Amino acid sequence: MHDSSSQNHKYTNALINETSPYLLQHAHNPVQWYPWGDDALEKARKEDKPIFLSIGYSACHWCHVMERESFENEAIAAILNQHFVSIKIDREERPDLDEIYMSATVAQSGSGGWPMSVFITPDLKPFFCGTYFPPENWHGRPGFTAVLNHIISIWNDQREDVLKTAEIMTEYLSRHHVSQNTNAGDIDDRPLVAAVQQLQENYDAATGGWGNAPKFPASATISLLLRMYSTGAGEHLLDMATHTLDCMALGGIYDQLGGGFHRYSVDDQWLVPHFEKMLYDNAQLADVYIEAYQLTGTELYKRIAIETLDYVLHDMRHPDGPFFSAEDADSEGQEGSFYVWTLEEIQNILGMDASELFCRIYNVQADGNFSSHEPYHSKKNILHLQQSFYEHAENLGITEENLRSKIKDMQNKLLSFRVNRVRPGLDDKILTSWNGLMISALSKGARVLQNPKYSNAAADAADFIWKHMRRDDGTLLRTHRGGKSHLEGYLDDYAFYGLGLLDLYETTLETHWLDKSIEVAENMLAQFVDNDRASFYFTAPTHKHLLVRTRPTFDGAEPSGNSMAASLLYRLGRLIDHSDWVALSQRVIEKQYELLIQAPTAFCRMLCLLHTLLQTPLEIALLGPRESDTLQAMVDVVSKFFIPHRQLARVDAAEAETLNRFHWIPDASINNGEAEARVCHNYVCDLPVNTPEALHALLAAIGKNR
Repeated sequence: MHDSSSQNHKYTNALINETSPYLLQHAHNPVQWYPWGDDALEKARKEDKPIFLSIGYSACHWCHVMERESFENEAIAAILNQHFVSIKIDREERPDLDEIYMSATVAQSGSGGWPMSVFITPDLKPFFCGTYFPPENWHGRPGFTAVLNHIISIWNDQREDVLKTAEIMTEYLSRHHVSQNTNAGDIDDRPLVAAVQQLQENYDAATGGWGNAPKFPASATISLLLRMYSTGAGEHLLDMATHTLDCMALGGIYDQLGGGFHRYSVDDQWLVPHFEKMLYDNAQLADVYIEAYQLTGTELYKRIAIETLDYVLHDMRHPDGPFFSAEDADSEGQEGSFYVWTLEEIQNILGMDASELFCRIYNVQADGNFSSHEPYHSKKNILHLQQSFYEHAENLGITEENLRSKIKDMQNKLLSFRVNRVRPGLDDKILTSWNGLMISALSKGARVLQNPKYSNAAADAADFIWKHMRRDDGTLLRTHRGGKSHLEGYLDDYAFYGLGLLDLYETTLETHWLDKSIEVAENMLAQFVDNDRASFYFTAPTHKHLLVRTRPTFDGAEPSGNSMAASLLYRLGRLIDHSDWVALSQRVIEKQYELLIQAPTAFCRMLCLLHTLLQTPLEIALLGPRESDTLQAMVDVVSKFFIPHRQLARVDAAEAETLNRFHWIPDASINNGEAEARVCHNYVCDLPVNTPEALHALLAAIGKNR
């Protein structure tokens, strides 16, 4: 990542004491930056100055550009320092502020993005919003110097108009962030039907995905399609999901050498990515490829899931277990230079004969295989496949296994060369919510891929957060870096981490993870729920200096906090027979019902929960000691079936803490120490089975009858 401190330390500002890598990047700018807090806000009030908010994140290419062009520019810094109080915000540490002021930016300018540049009054009300500004007027975009002079002018000479605009924007934000309060009565599948219709209309049948460029990996959308297909909604749903997964896996958005996904594709072919790699993307994509493998048995999905999880374990893991946030798009100031290749480089590394095969597979061209306005991309190639390994092997007259073996050796040689390049910057802060997503993906991976290294890694991360990012009163902290945890957690931190703990319980069947998930859910309810509106606030009452208290319900790059919170309550409520939690999760959906029908694809995670609510309840109890080979074989059987709405529990008469916890398990205390399974379907429990084969037959029969 870009590091202005490499220039010199002529300047140092108040960001020097922060832990965020993004804020520290700006600690030696000539701009007198402040972090968000009492000091900066009091200074603005006392000096009657407008506040310049600059919001971004460490892996953001254009954030680096604006820093180089404007925030390291002494003339621009002088204007900011004289006339403004400048506050720099890491959107990943402060998603609450990012959400509020992004809503204002979109409302005022018609679009949003980062870096976000917002001018607000000393009482925090926005009056002028934008994103990236070049230092001077450029291609129809106003220059930052001109913008600053305009703001100074209207603040001094048209203050009444400025304050009126600020009031209008604040009133809009107050209305915009109040959740819908509709009542659907009995829920049904209308939002699901509407979602399918909308997804079919916007589907790109040529290259998968939805809409035009830029294309984002739609993890939640694909998860919804897999769920609906699994309950008989139609083969075309599976076709949309799998074709999209195939195209992403073969494209440049996927790192064909090192594994893991880049942020998004700037074209509609999945070829040219925005090269940053985010933990939350790779967690969600690993999860959905695991689900697709579970449902279809396609080996490609298994391989992509394994490579993605292994990439995260290798390149984004803290030595003590948790996971870092992101890898930058840039190396040495050039976006993507770590990942792209010239034909000559590949020939020199692999030799002429081997490189001919490799370049054929990955479409490497002498003149490069993608267009770019950046001169440093001239004659560069992004590794990608235009057809599958199976099709290449057929054309070559060899087996796919043989081809993969040849290519693997070549990949390893290129990786050995690539590791000596200047690596993109690492944002090594640890976020509770994003770690929660990764814990879920690893837990599911351990279960479905039958690899305990993934559950061990998930347990290490979960344990680190519990010990180091949680106060004694149960309050979760948002971020950790350099031995310091701080900033009280948001709804996402509780919901994502709580679900991660629950998924870890279902994989390990260790009761203490379930206990922790329940505790997190209880604390989440105590701090965030709005019972009157059956929704969850994003912030706790203790968060201060906020213009509005939002209730996020639609999905962005991350799932919405409300859908994940409701999912956590539903799953736990069903598992431990907490009917109030189940009822609340249903009310969250009911209160959003009109929106779910009007704009269903904005709520795919909530629709996944709705789909679950509409299924016949299915609970699976495994009775016996965890170390039993038979019980472990039964766990493997359960993991072979894609049944997202099922609940899984383990009870052992020899472990007191597992008894009397799951009221739906009949006569659990009579278990004699031998492993057995009890399946309860549609509120009726079948007779116990004591072999993996019998359990497999029972679940298969239930699947056929759905």
